[in-house]
Amino acid sequence: MKGIRNLLFVGLVLFMVGFVATPASAQEIVIALGSEPTTLDPQLREDGGERAVNDNIYETLMARKPDGTLVPGLAVAEPRLLDPSTWEVKLRPGITFHNGEPLNADAVVYSIKRIIDPKFNSEQMSFFNTIKDAQKVDDLTVKIMTDGPDPILLSRLYWLKIVPPAHSKDARFAETPVGTGPYRFVRWNRGQNIILEQNPGYWGEKPEIQKVTYRFVSDPGTRLAGLKAGEFDVITNLLPEFKEQVPQAIHVMGLEFPIIILNADSGPTKDVRVRQALNYAVDKRALAEGLFEGFAQISPGQLLSPSFFGFNKDVQAYPYDPEKAKALLKEAGATGVTVEVIGTAGRWLKDREIVEAVAAFWDRVGIKSKVRIFEFNEYLNRLFDRKTRADAIFVVSSNELMDADKSFSAYYKAGGIGSSNSDKELAALIDAARTETDGAKRTALYHQAVKRAHDQAYFVWLLNIEDVYGVSKRVDWSARVDAKVLVSEMKVKK
Repeated sequence: MKGIRNLLFVGLVLFMVGFVATPASAQEIVIALGSEPTTLDPQLREDGGERAVNDNIYETLMARKPDGTLVPGLAVAEPRLLDPSTWEVKLRPGITFHNGEPLNADAVVYSIKRIIDPKFNSEQMSFFNTIKDAQKVDDLTVKIMTDGPDPILLSRLYWLKIVPPAHSKDARFAETPVGTGPYRFVRWNRGQNIILEQNPGYWGEKPEIQKVTYRFVSDPGTRLAGLKAGEFDVITNLLPEFKEQVPQAIHVMGLEFPIIILNADSGPTKDVRVRQALNYAVDKRALAEGLFEGFAQISPGQLLSPSFFGFNKDVQAYPYDPEKAKALLKEAGATGVTVEVIGTAGRWLKDREIVEAVAAFWDRVGIKSKVRIFEFNEYLNRLFDRKTRADAIFVVSSNELMDADKSFSAYYKAGGIGSSNSDKELAALIDAARTETDGAKRTALYHQAVKRAHDQAYFVWLLNIEDVYGVSKRVDWSARVDAKVLVSEMKVKK
């Protein structure tokens, strides 16, 4: 009987992952992502699935080493500051896009103008909202103009992907990406996979992996089964409780902060006492230990890590105090009110579980939580639609610029693409800090902004989670602090 049960279990695993496992080619790997990209236009959406693929197709003017150090990318050297609001960028010569278009000043100017154009309506604007224009000087030289001094422009240029001017106007551009990177697009089988192959004309160091296939597997158990059975070489968002079951569990303290954005402009969460109560109601240590088994830290009441510019060490997390939460709700006349919370499942590590756990904590203090989980594309529509903001929206905010400006412009500032407040005083602090070149003054402005947002409880700050990956025995790879999964940094073990 035991032998029959074992056979049945193996059969179930193979059925779950939908294949009969066969060893991958020595120069090919398969990566399982938690969500399918909503687009392959690298400038349009704020979508981690899109980035996971396009980070290997497209490149940027500045790049980062695995430890986060900024280095020149498509730029031949670090951009030079000509005056307080003008930068000069020199490009590497002889680079072409995968379709043969030249990587030159025209392409860089076009890419910058495209992403900052209000009509394009990029969800990535919080990365680039200080850039106002770009001009060609000669074929390999560009001037970038900012709206006043911009102390972190080099970090912004690390995030801005350069697109081919001609092909990006094609109606199918979002389905057929063309970059300058080490891998080029082969095909996208909707709902199944995306295939990339090594770019034979790549200008930089040639990668070892010749072909990579991305599979979309939202269920973490199915990703695990595929890795154990040999179908996948890398899986994202490995559940911490599975770490002992995989050939290699690779983890690094990440840039991701799960938060709940609270609507400060309407509904029951308009009252600051209700927002504060929702913070006191959540046992964040229980989330860190129960859901993440220690692969997370309690967020210190701000969307910043201690290593980020602007971090305020004097602001700490709201303590777990359910009795205080109940008292605040009673004082606000909000005991028993319904709070709608929007979430998604499969995009981030334990996203659904976090939302459901937070809702359960809220219910215990007298809130009636209404949890609504949407597929990722619809979830993004609701996250970024300011006209129909829910009472509470779950998001995992990552700050790859490692500077307060990115998170604060997007989620703290009134009018930001993910914000839910109309706080003019807070917006003024953020605007002033963005262009302040004196480090001490800029720090002071952000410290004020951190404290004001904390006291007003514009979010429920939860955790800072580690990036955890499952990796097969055949792949040699180290995780990066910026969470990019660059296939060019992977090697197949001999």
